[in-house]
Amino acid sequence: MGLAEPLFRSAPLLVREAMALVEGCDCTGGCPACIGPVSEADECSGATQRQDAGLVSAPVSSRSPAEVSTSLSCPTFVQPGEKQRRFDALRTLIRRREHSQHRVLKAPAGEEIAPGLRYVETVLHYEASTTIAVPAIGEEPLDRRRLLCFDTETTGLAGGVGTRAFMIGVAAWKDDALTVRQLYLTAIAGERAMLQMFSDWLSPETILVSYNGKSYDAPLLKGRLRLNRVNHQLADLPHIDWLHPTRRVYKHHLPNCKLATIEREVLRIIREDDLPGSEAPAAWLAYLRGQSSVNLSRVLDHNRQDVITLMRLGDHLTSRESL
Repeated sequence: MGLAEPLFRSAPLLVREAMALVEGCDCTGGCPACIGPVSEADECSGATQRQDAGLVSAPVSSRSPAEVSTSLSCPTFVQPGEKQRRFDALRTLIRRREHSQHRVLKAPAGEEIAPGLRYVETVLHYEASTTIAVPAIGEEPLDRRRLLCFDTETTGLAGGVGTRAFMIGVAAWKDDALTVRQLYLTAIAGERAMLQMFSDWLSPETILVSYNGKSYDAPLLKGRLRLNRVNHQLADLPHIDWLHPTRRVYKHHLPNCKLATIEREVLRIIREDDLPGSEAPAAWLAYLRGQSSVNLSRVLDHNRQDVITLMRLGDHLTSRESL
């Protein structure tokens, strides 16, 4: 795992070195430096060697196991110009790869605080009481300043070890102001720094607030924190997930309890030009590939509105006598 990214970055160099090695080799039927001991090459029949050029270019799925094994162990170039044709194809691939790597898009917002990591902060006026009553946590009203609303944007919705968060947004209230802080990756190398900063935002007094975060966001972050060896207290903090009380109240009154539906039908929040969360992974990948940063900017807006809505939804739900 630790070598994957350096090897990916060095792929053009590795291919060029491999090409130089093969071009400088005078052997036409395979030599120990390429295919192992000579005795193994001698076991290949002449008929098999004549078929190698076709086997190498054929899809692996169309070959039998014996053909795949033979083609890998006995490479040769029988057709006239075959060797040069393949070298030309490799050179074309390298040129395309290098051209795409040179295009680096400007990040849509924020300042770079670590290699591959950017930070965006937004302060909004939010007039509210200093306490909020949450029966699920305790009898006494809570200090609103302890609430940390958080949401992630990830590379996929299935979860699991291969899924990672490329954006983390949090919102915290103090003195009639709601401060939204967002971290997002412009390169995979920034993941550990992002997770470390998120961990630093947590204190023993923090109360986490999310929407379906107990089932998705928190477990995903715990896994990534563990894989990146970042110490955290995520599992030890109280966690309010507004999805569950929202379902109890509205499941018989609304077609679904998605956050977008609750915003529109209950909180009367209308988002303009909002990018659906399901399109966030594609937007981030398009930015990494140097294609466009427009939709990544929309993902930032989407994430910012999500954490603001969490605070507003909490005020709405806790003001109801049924809760």
